[in-house]
Amino acid sequence: MELQVTWFILWSVLWAVYFMLDGFVLGTGMLHFALGRTDQERRILIRTVGPVWDGNEVWLLTAGGATFAAFPGTYALMFSYLYSALLLLLFSLIIRGVSLEFRGKLEGERWRKSWDLGIFLGSALPALLLGVAFGNIFSGLPMDAAGYHGSLLSLLNPYGLLTGALFVLLFLTHGSLYTAVKTEGELAERSMAMAKKLWNVELAIAVLFLAATALFTKLYDNYLSTPALLAVPGIAVASLLGIRIFLAQGKTLAAFAASCSTILMVVFTGVIGLFPNLIPSSIDQAYSLTIFNSSSSQYTLTIMTAAALIFVPIVIAYKIWVYRLFRSAVNNATVAESEQMY
Repeated sequence: MELQVTWFILWSVLWAVYFMLDGFVLGTGMLHFALGRTDQERRILIRTVGPVWDGNEVWLLTAGGATFAAFPGTYALMFSYLYSALLLLLFSLIIRGVSLEFRGKLEGERWRKSWDLGIFLGSALPALLLGVAFGNIFSGLPMDAAGYHGSLLSLLNPYGLLTGALFVLLFLTHGSLYTAVKTEGELAERSMAMAKKLWNVELAIAVLFLAATALFTKLYDNYLSTPALLAVPGIAVASLLGIRIFLAQGKTLAAFAASCSTILMVVFTGVIGLFPNLIPSSIDQAYSLTIFNSSSSQYTLTIMTAAALIFVPIVIAYKIWVYRLFRSAVNNATVAESEQMY
């Protein structure tokens, strides 16, 4: 297997894992007002993601770093063509992080409400923007030898917005299920009820997305040429249906696991359809950025492969340790204990 293909697979895995892990943090943030009806409940919601949110973002940095090191041509043009959108994404992630850390530093209703708004906006904007970005990548960017012929507003096309809506619903459902797993009592029950409502909307958006993908993209071409690949979107559909089945049975943890599988398989479905493209051109396929015409040298890829074999397992082991350490449910007593530490 060529190293470019190996790194395309790793690149895909890094993005998929990021969406799976940070997806429930973004979802919890977007539900900050809907689920957290009192200040104490909002403290509990923050506490559920507090020990893990910054570690989850490591996967975003790793995915970006892998793009820079393995496919520098794609990295350079992507950050040039999508500069405004990516800068807006960066600012919103900063706002989320600052809001999570600063909310509890001072007493005062105005202080906390301001950071509550920051948590919501800093979660909703990244979810939407990431979906819009990938939607435009799936359909192709208007680029040729003269460069990029689009703008920030042109990214807000129907298919891009539909993909953005899909990402938002995926993360909202994911966040509500995570909250149901990590909390107790009325808050957990409210989260379960919210997940059931969100799932219905998510299913409708997913059906629209599959239909629109056939009209606006060429993602299905690889599946038509290699039918065995249909197993991946098949697992995605089965996982999505599994969420509702487990919810009906009251199996919250199983529903959350099914949501994890759904997000992973949705991302894999998209990138398999892209292969070997990284950013296809909607003007002429000759100007598409592929894993072959935008990759680093074989020597660089060889060194990176060795480094990945060493450090990726370390990161995985660390994440397993963190989630095991903070596996207990969060309640009023947990929040009170954590606040006494600062």
